[in-house]
Amino acid sequence: MNLVSKISELTHLSSEAADWLNANLIELSFKKNEEVLRSGKVCNHLYFVQSGMLCGYYIQEGKEICNWLALEDDFGTSYYSFISRQPSYEIIQSIEETKVQAISFEKINELYALFPETERAGRLILEEYYRRLEERIISVQFKSAKERYQILSKNRPELIKRAPLGRIASYLGITQETLSRIRAEV
Repeated sequence: MNLVSKISELTHLSSEAADWLNANLIELSFKKNEEVLRSGKVCNHLYFVQSGMLCGYYIQEGKEICNWLALEDDFGTSYYSFISRQPSYEIIQSIEETKVQAISFEKINELYALFPETERAGRLILEEYYRRLEERIISVQFKSAKERYQILSKNRPELIKRAPLGRIASYLGITQETLSRIRAEV
């Protein structure tokens, strides 16, 4: 799937808007473990994953803290940095060889101005991001490690199959040893 198809699923997209969007998207490829965004830099793009996987993470006391994982047909960005135009605390890295379509902050705002119907898609994308973030916060605060793993396994089984164990453990807020114990039990 490409970004135009994804937006068309979310809202009506005129052929003019689709043509404009296609002309203004950037196609990027990243090697496995390539840095997409460095901490301290402003995130200028919203990425739509066509193949592969992206990870957004922080470094705290020398440890990677995984904030999100994005597979095919997912969006990935450092949202705070992208919308606030402030330097990112987050690092974005490809976990596999990854192909994305990207749209810059400037171009997305130009898209909204030229084709107001696309603002609905932007709102729906942001709502999905917020929903996942809220679910993750609730999960980390109120669910056991085993429950968090089971929820992830049910809702995003492809992540469990493809993401490195250390990233999954970090995303779940547990150690690799705890994750290994849970996987042995399940």
